[in-house]
Amino acid sequence: MRRPKGNGMSDFLLAHEATIRLSFFLGVLTVMALWEVAAPQRRREIPRLLRWSSNLGIVVIDTLLVRLTFPIAAVGMATLAQAQGFGLFNVYAVPGWIAFLASVAALDLAIYLQHVMFHSVPALWRLHRMHHADLEYDVTTGLRFHPVEILMSMGVKLAVVAVLGPPAAAVLVFEVLLNATAMFNHGNIKLPASVDRVLRLFMVTPDMHRVHHSIDPAETNSNFGFNLTWWDRLLGTYKAEPKLGQQGMTIGIEQFRTQRDLWLDRMLIQPVVGPASGYAINREDVTTPRIPD
Repeated sequence: MRRPKGNGMSDFLLAHEATIRLSFFLGVLTVMALWEVAAPQRRREIPRLLRWSSNLGIVVIDTLLVRLTFPIAAVGMATLAQAQGFGLFNVYAVPGWIAFLASVAALDLAIYLQHVMFHSVPALWRLHRMHHADLEYDVTTGLRFHPVEILMSMGVKLAVVAVLGPPAAAVLVFEVLLNATAMFNHGNIKLPASVDRVLRLFMVTPDMHRVHHSIDPAETNSNFGFNLTWWDRLLGTYKAEPKLGQQGMTIGIEQFRTQRDLWLDRMLIQPVVGPASGYAINREDVTTPRIPD
């Protein structure tokens, strides 16, 4: 059995995790917000104050619930795994750089598979559809997840970290990267076609992920990746462009198409409102929805 190494770096990351994550969060959010003003891909129709107050409000709720529900976060679990010597990379001797890169990739794959699962099970889709019910697409859409989904996602990450035993630094880098790329690929920004084409070879771009937010179920159930594009390409869920193009596509789902549905109180109760609709992957009655005028 591999003997756990000293935990000086892990202690440092644990002590400064909140500061590191908050700094990157605010920095990327600010850059993306300014970028959206300077070079938007789609015209904004809904007042930003209405959407942003609710989308950022849900972030506050999610963060508080995770802190109250879980006594240990993903980085803390990695530190515990190292100290106690459990998890794949704490049992078998693996070069540090391989463990680091493999851990980031494995965690990204886990999030991809979790995302597919939330589209596959109608009960889970009820939770996840709040993310898709945004009527416009910008940096704050990447932060808009139902609190119950966030708690379930944290549980999945903790389980993966416990089994994998990744370096604490790799987990922190993954968490920061996931949050940053989610804001980037949900950005209402226009990239030159040549730049987008190159970036898509290894990371999810806004035009690529925007397809996933189309009202058309066939497009909603594609491009599940948040960070690396490899999983969509390898597992057959990649779709290059929406049928109606980036400007012509309709954002959202059939349900919840009023501005009142964008209010925070309505967002929180969406999982129990109405049917699960025809978006879940394993539903046989999926039909192309009526595109709103």
